[in-house]
Amino acid sequence: MNRFFILNYIRKLEKNDIINFSKKQNIPLTDEEVDVIYFYIKNRYQDFFMGCEKELLEEIKKKVSHDTYLKILEYYQIYLDKMK
Repeated sequence: MNRFFILNYIRKLEKNDIINFSKKQNIPLTDEEVDVIYFYIKNRYQDFFMGCEKELLEEIKKKVSHDTYLKILEYYQIYLDKMK
């Protein structure tokens, strides 16, 4: 059931949602980082569900700053725990 809600959210997600979330959480993102995060959420979310998250996180790590990557890991773990 959680997957249904997540997929609906992903379908509606816009770049401004990422920007607004990061601002509320005091996470500075460059335009390029927003693009990377948006791309992976919109286009590669199924890989996360299929257990390929380590490979995807390594790809993302190469495309964003170290601090941004650490925040991605932090929030990934938070929301992963909520899905269990």
